Amino acid sequence: MTGQINIYTRDAASGTREGFESVVGFKDQLTDDANEVSSNGDMATKVGEDVQGIGYVSLTTDFEANNLHPANYEGVEPSVETVIDGSYQLSRPFCYTTRAEGDYASDEKEQLVKAFIAFMTESTEGKEAVLSAGGIVDVDDSTPWDELKADYPIVDQDNSGIEITTGGSTSVEKSLTAALEAFQPLAGNFGFVVNQTGSGDGWKRTLGDDKDGPNASDIGFASRNFKDEEPTEDAISAAKYCDDAIVVVVEKNNPVTDFTQQNLFDIFTGAITNWEDIAK
Repeated sequence: MTGQINIYTRDAASGTREGFESVVGFKDQLTDDANEVSSNGDMATKVGEDVQGIGYVSLTTDFEANNLHPANYEGVEPSVETVIDGSYQLSRPFCYTTRAEGDYASDEKEQLVKAFIAFMTESTEGKEAVLSAGGIVDVDDSTPWDELKADYPIVDQDNSGIEITTGGSTSVEKSLTAALEAFQPLAGNFGFVVNQTGSGDGWKRTLGDDKDGPNASDIGFASRNFKDEEPTEDAISAAKYCDDAIVVVVEKNNPVTDFTQQNLFDIFTGAITNWEDIAK
């Protein structure tokens, strides 16, 4: 492989970018030549259309559909198994926060959100849904929903008039949607809107300045830990719901499919600008 390396990166508010830069170790040293993209999906599309391109996405990404090859990191293939056993080091948490108690449109919606969080984070069915969509969870550490639902009587009524809105990280969309779809028929067929725009909006639209605006969310998500300036003490619940691998990707015909930490540091800081120089 020869020629210029075209670098793609996420916006500064992205949890994926923060996790990638932290592990690779080049925060605030990103080359000015990097092309900024708006979401996980946008990253996948752009790199998949550029044989000279390199970027990074969530493990939940559909690599084949986007014409991508998921690269190894330090010789280790990205997978659920390698993240759990600790051999794949390029990983980060998927976190959520609710609104504060009493800060929902109705008590019924608040109770339904509490039930969904329990389903997603504690139940066997919820964890299996997250796992099926690429989220990394330990399903063995779970409880059947039938043993949990008695604590959430809201699920036994018709909830078709209630709509749960989510916001925040774009990387969580696949695993979050899988959990919502699995819960929907078990909880009175509520409606939901998944409005993921980036990790920076996860806290902002549930507990921050935008919580009462037109894009307010009932549950916010970040593909990183919430920052010190994003306090979640007032939330009904805030925690990690699964882990994810950050995967370095190239266009599927690019023969360079294994990167070291040093390779990536040199590429993303601009020390290496051509593909033929990577192995030198």
